[in-house]
Amino acid sequence: MKRLLITILTLTTLLVNAQQFEQPKLQAEDFKKLQVKVGGDLTLQYQAISHTAKDINLIPLGKGFNLPTANLNLSAIISPGIKVNLTTYLSSRHHEESWVKDGYLLIDALTFLNKPVIDDLFKNFRMKIGMMEINYGDYHFRRSDNGNTINNQFVGNYIMDAFTTSVGIEMYYFKNDMFAMFGLSNGALKPELAGYNSSTNEYTEYNTAEELAYIFKIGFDRQFKEDLRIRISASAYISPEHHKGSLYTAERAGSRYYMVMNEEKPVDTNITDEYLKDIATDAAKNAVNASYNASSGRWGPGTTSENKAYMLNLFTKYKMFEFFGTYEITTGETTRNAEFDMSQKAIEGIMRLGKNEQFYLGIRYDRVTNDLKDAKDSINRLQIAGGWDLTKNLKAKIEYITQKYKNFTKYPEGKFHGIMMEFAVSF
Repeated sequence: MKRLLITILTLTTLLVNAQQFEQPKLQAEDFKKLQVKVGGDLTLQYQAISHTAKDINLIPLGKGFNLPTANLNLSAIISPGIKVNLTTYLSSRHHEESWVKDGYLLIDALTFLNKPVIDDLFKNFRMKIGMMEINYGDYHFRRSDNGNTINNQFVGNYIMDAFTTSVGIEMYYFKNDMFAMFGLSNGALKPELAGYNSSTNEYTEYNTAEELAYIFKIGFDRQFKEDLRIRISASAYISPEHHKGSLYTAERAGSRYYMVMNEEKPVDTNITDEYLKDIATDAAKNAVNASYNASSGRWGPGTTSENKAYMLNLFTKYKMFEFFGTYEITTGETTRNAEFDMSQKAIEGIMRLGKNEQFYLGIRYDRVTNDLKDAKDSINRLQIAGGWDLTKNLKAKIEYITQKYKNFTKYPEGKFHGIMMEFAVSF
């Protein structure tokens, strides 16, 4: 009886708090008929943040609710070991209209081929193919994804946010506690066959075979005993040549810190030309438009023509304590022919409380630096959070954030800080 109670308690805790990375492997023998699941995510935020910068007039920021964000999730197991996923952003900061985030096939078996050798291969093998969230690094499993914020114990994502969806294929191999992945991607959020350069008045054709991005991942994930889990992974994203690489610019939902560090751009009263006045008026209005400068508070290389990125992650869960660390470096060249060399170090600790660990306290420190020769600019961010997993589908959290800009020409002595509250529903 005692063992039964312990088992039930453990399962309840896992349902609420277990960190999920790659999706569990589908078992072909479990398939009985077509299984369709309709789900959704909804997030509502309250923001109370202030910001300052030396000798720069930033817009006044009030306190209140941001536009709620929402996702619609459709998935179906359509055949033994084959699942299709489709995610639609119903409302986001950057795009208020609905649009599809991704759609892909997850293949864990090919039983319809009736080939025993293929069945044996897929016992340890997996394929993903379609327009999908690229599996670079482990942090993207813990970040907020528009309306889906229930897996993030904090409110904001990383300063340098490596997240992209693109057309590609990923191939996995699982063996005991080890796993490896190799993937190919078109390297772009928006597939294009041709482009136009207004400055040179030239058209250019784009060929995917010449702009492929290569993704690698290897890792170890073991539940040593009931209360100890350790996962280590190393990832690489290599894009040797591209017209618009999007690893750090593809997150179209927008930053969770609305309009921070937006500069005032009042219309010059001396402008008499109506056309120029209209342009200046639009700029003044955009300073208080939440979808404009949707990446406020973030920093990264932008769109790239060449990119080599590497990420190392460590996750541990021991009893009531959880740790997650990230070390990332990225080098290459932007589409504006500027070299970049940046690094990110982030560390977070979570302490879970309560009978079923439904309460938590957390702290995260994130630092991004420009590592180019003679460069000194950097950003430091500290987040302190607390939350309550009311059920496995409901979460309430509050966060204090402070972010400082060091040696930034654009934001001399820049800083923003304040309180964020977030309420999440996922089902």
